[in-house]
Amino acid sequence: MPAYDAFIFDIDGTLLDTLPDLTAVTNTVLASYGFPQHPASEILHFVGKGGRRLIEKAVPAGTSPDVVDEAFKRWQGVHEEMGIRLTKEYDGITEALAALKEQGIKLAALSNKFDGGVQEIVPHFFPGLFEVQHGECDRIPRKPDPTGLLLTMEELGVAPERTVYVGDSKGDMVVAHAAGTYALGVSWGYQSKEELQAGKADRIIDAPASLLEVAGVR
Repeated sequence: MPAYDAFIFDIDGTLLDTLPDLTAVTNTVLASYGFPQHPASEILHFVGKGGRRLIEKAVPAGTSPDVVDEAFKRWQGVHEEMGIRLTKEYDGITEALAALKEQGIKLAALSNKFDGGVQEIVPHFFPGLFEVQHGECDRIPRKPDPTGLLLTMEELGVAPERTVYVGDSKGDMVVAHAAGTYALGVSWGYQSKEELQAGKADRIIDAPASLLEVAGVR
């Protein structure tokens, strides 16, 4: 029998390399306002706390809150139009997910990405694999608030002690512990192993195939 009943995943930097699209979408919006654009290395430091926070960091200092709100709405529209053209799943992740599902393990995704983006991107890249997927919305605040993770487990019908939360950031490890799940860090994402350790990761893995070891099915 598997060691866990469910694996719940962060998306950006964990399941998918979305940075190229986030960079393109953000710079498209910035250019429309005549604002300076940013290289991917800078956009990387803006991601992880939701789309609006990304825009807040990307626009020039002193930009009014009204303009930030307007720019974020424009960002959502541009993301809907062109937001997954450059995105790719990490090597081996689809195969690992399929193997977990074959063992009867439930799969879900929980991201700080806005919910509309999550509902589009997860079925597009992983059709039929995930039972539940959530992003930030009115009823689900950004991680590390555990509300969304607790809700996802409730919808899956699983207990925290039988659940693994998988992510690439310190915040992902913090929310995993806050909700009572196993905190599994991945080294292939957007934050360093040191950040994952600072979040008290229970374990850090270097390849998607190691998900099967954690699940106890390999």
